[in-house]
Amino acid sequence: MVSWVTDQIINWGFIAIIIIFQPEIRRGLEHLGRGSVFFHNRKQNENERNMIKALDSAIQYMSKRRIGALITIQKNTGLEDYVETGIRLDADITGALLINIFIPNTPLHDGAVIIKENKIAVAAAYLPLSESNLIPKALGTRHRAAVGISEVTDALTIVVSEETGGVTITKNNELLRDLTRDDYLKLLNKELIVEEKDKKENKLLSTFVSIFEGRKKK
Repeated sequence: MVSWVTDQIINWGFIAIIIIFQPEIRRGLEHLGRGSVFFHNRKQNENERNMIKALDSAIQYMSKRRIGALITIQKNTGLEDYVETGIRLDADITGALLINIFIPNTPLHDGAVIIKENKIAVAAAYLPLSESNLIPKALGTRHRAAVGISEVTDALTIVVSEETGGVTITKNNELLRDLTRDDYLKLLNKELIVEEKDKKENKLLSTFVSIFEGRKKK
C-alpha cells in the first residue's frame, strides 16, 4: 500500500511540476536549443551592457537638448508586424547613431526605433497608439505609442520628451515617468541583463531532467 501511494505521488507530482512550471521549463528548453542551459552566455551579457551604455549616452544627450525620441526594445514577443512599418537599418547600436536618427527634421526622426537582437532593426516605425483614459492629457503621441506597444507585447520602450526632456519607460502596460539617470539605468539592467533569472531557470530544468531520467530508469 505504501509503495502504491508513493508511486501515485511520484507520478502525479511529476505532471503537476510540468503544469505549474511550464513557462520556466519552456524558456529553459529554448536556452537548451541555443546551447546555454548550464552555462550563461557571457557574450550576450556583454552585448546587452554595451547596448545600455549606448542608450544611456543617447538619452543623456537628447534629454538635455529636449530632442524627442521613441526607442522600443524587443524581448520575448516578436515585433515583426511593427518592424515591417519602418525603414530597415540592421545597424550596430551606438549613441551617435541613435542621436542622429532623432535629430529634428531629418528623414528618420518621426516614428520609433526598434531594437532587435542587439541591433537597430528599423527606424521610423509605427507603433499602436493606446486609447487608455489613464494616460495624462499632457503626454503626446510618443507616450501613447509607448503605452500602446506595452499593452500588446512585453517590449521595453524608452521615450524622451521634446517638451520637457523627461525620460519615460513603459513595460507591461506600466508608464514610468520622469526617471532619473540612476532610475532608468537600474531598470534597464534589471530588464535586459537576466543572469539570476537564467540561473533559476537552469536549476529548474536540471531538476526536471533529473526527474525524467529517474522515471526513465524505473
